[in-house]
Amino acid sequence: MKYLLVLGRTAALAFACALMHGGALAASKTPSAPGAVRSGAVSDPQGGVDATDDSASAAGLDMNAGAGASSQGDVADLMQLIHDGGLTEMRTTYNGGYGASMFFHATSMTFYVALFQDKHFWRVIRTSDQARAEAVYAGFARQTAQLAEVEIRRTQLQAQKASIERVIGESEARAQRLQADIEVARAQEAKVADYQRQTQDETLALRDEKEKAQAQLRVLQQQVLQLQRQAEAGLPSNR
Repeated sequence: MKYLLVLGRTAALAFACALMHGGALAASKTPSAPGAVRSGAVSDPQGGVDATDDSASAAGLDMNAGAGASSQGDVADLMQLIHDGGLTEMRTTYNGGYGASMFFHATSMTFYVALFQDKHFWRVIRTSDQARAEAVYAGFARQTAQLAEVEIRRTQLQAQKASIERVIGESEARAQRLQADIEVARAQEAKVADYQRQTQDETLALRDEKEKAQAQLRVLQQQVLQLQRQAEAGLPSNR
């Protein structure tokens, strides 16, 4: 009896092993569908299997495609849209040579916020969120004010310097005119002084000559009077 029980258990174990071996062999002989790839693996060109998941591979292809599409950058994209006339300028702030603008592309419902200097775009932010676009624009506008402080101060100093130089030029011209007037006045004063001296000398000479003439006249008058008396001697006097 005990012998029969052991024999039965051995037969059952042998049958189970045969079933397992037959199932594995059938699975190994089952043909795969053409082009089919197991989930979690990508066929290797050499016939092997790579451990890379096909969903990750697809994501990688999408990322590469996106990178190729945006390789020119948002700055070039914005410039092209402006050139094509496809944007609406919503806001613009200028501070000196710096500026900030917010554009809207209606077709794609996209906002472009740009920071630029002397009409050359410096930074461009693209977003579909209007609140973020407004915030970025406000930040760029504040940045333009900060960046333009030195430029505005330089412009003011240049204007002040030019004004001072203009006043200096006017003052120099005025000084030259005054100097010329002074030189003319000095030359004229010298001429007047010479004329005054000459006139004074002539006046003194004329006074001397006058006194001499008067003295001579008095002498002649005395002579004439004496001669007249002599000529009228013995004649009745005039009554």
